[in-house]
Amino acid sequence: MSLVIAPAVRWFTSLAFFLTTPSLAELADTIERIKPSIVVVGTYKKTSSPQFVLRGTGFVIGNGNLVATNAHVVPDSAEPDAPALVIQARGANGDPQVRRAFLASRDKEHDLAVLRIEGPALPTLKLHNSDAVREGQAIGFTGFPIGGALGFSPVTHRGIVSSITPIALPAGNAQQINSNLIRQLKSGTFNIFQLDATAYPGNSGSPVFNEETGEVIGVINMVFVKGSKEAALTHPSGISYAIPANFLTELVKQSAR
Repeated sequence: MSLVIAPAVRWFTSLAFFLTTPSLAELADTIERIKPSIVVVGTYKKTSSPQFVLRGTGFVIGNGNLVATNAHVVPDSAEPDAPALVIQARGANGDPQVRRAFLASRDKEHDLAVLRIEGPALPTLKLHNSDAVREGQAIGFTGFPIGGALGFSPVTHRGIVSSITPIALPAGNAQQINSNLIRQLKSGTFNIFQLDATAYPGNSGSPVFNEETGEVIGVINMVFVKGSKEAALTHPSGISYAIPANFLTELVKQSAR
């Protein structure tokens, strides 16, 4: 009897997945809406070669003059001769525009940063309550994989939230243990989204969004690498991680104070 029932169960399961998964047309509409809010985060120095260096992806939030990204994307250097922090966005006519950016707030524990940018407001993305995210939920994320090798046109990948799991972000090696690291370890871990999707270098800071609404549920921050860093390109694991958006919501509140 199980041989008769199993195919029917699989058929109904497939049908349910089909009925609850956004169509490709809906996903295409979502991507079209969010792309104007995706920006390149990098540094610029006129006397350097190259003058512009891509460091990761960001996305516009809040009043249109704030950009969210990873803390590790933003350089620590504050020297007078250091390259300027900038973002590259697309104007209304589609032409690229480079704008000066300034660090508004940073949360290294959750690898998040908020930048304040110069110029007119840009289209924004809405942050969603990440506590409502469920395992198995269909997601997409948009950014600039493999740095500038593919050009500066946003690229979208899709997948699912495969797990919501506690994790402690890497904070150094045994030679770098200090009082701050000990306090972090004692404070425990926090939940992070493990994605069944392939992200690449350059995707750091990419928004992870609900395929139907385009609302942001998380921020890509790392990829599971098997072997060397080069393996992330040649043999991607297909496992990526994202910081839940609620941590970003709290950081934005701090930026407004």
